[in-house]
Amino acid sequence: MKEIILAGGCFWGVEAYFQRLNGVIKTEVGYTDGVSENPTYKEVCSGTTNHAEACKIIYDENIITLKKILEHLFRIIDPTSLNRQGYDIGTQYRTGIYYKTAEDKEIAENFIKDEAGKYNKPIVVDIKKESRFWNAEEYHQNYLIKNPKGYCHVDLNLIKDEEIKPHLDLEKILASN
Repeated sequence: MKEIILAGGCFWGVEAYFQRLNGVIKTEVGYTDGVSENPTYKEVCSGTTNHAEACKIIYDENIITLKKILEHLFRIIDPTSLNRQGYDIGTQYRTGIYYKTAEDKEIAENFIKDEAGKYNKPIVVDIKKESRFWNAEEYHQNYLIKNPKGYCHVDLNLIKDEEIKPHLDLEKILASN
């Protein structure tokens, strides 16, 4: 199993999207790339901690590659939008790829380089070595499964049928996380 942390705006939608993908084993939402230890949602929203809302993704690289995961990230974000996705505005809504290994860093950098020509504005997605990841409060975990009518800037319909986990069972996802 491999792990990557992605920031793509509000973590509810990012998690809801990725937990449906075939090859993604587990997701957790939380905070990364900030200056304080064990931040709360209220602190992160205040803008004083510099944390990004993020989603830790544990995946089976034999089923889904990091490059494919990054393609999905770019499917659901505007990579040229600084500190904003959808109606969510603030530094906690910035976009980022937080890697563990040099190999993953290279994959992310090459991916961004390849994507840059597709946009009229510069790509502003951070690529950084993973720093401490703090799990968000329990009510944020699997939020859109627990609250299906909750707000989400991510269009979950962008997942193609062949990309969805076989026998997707949202109740099972809740039980395993």
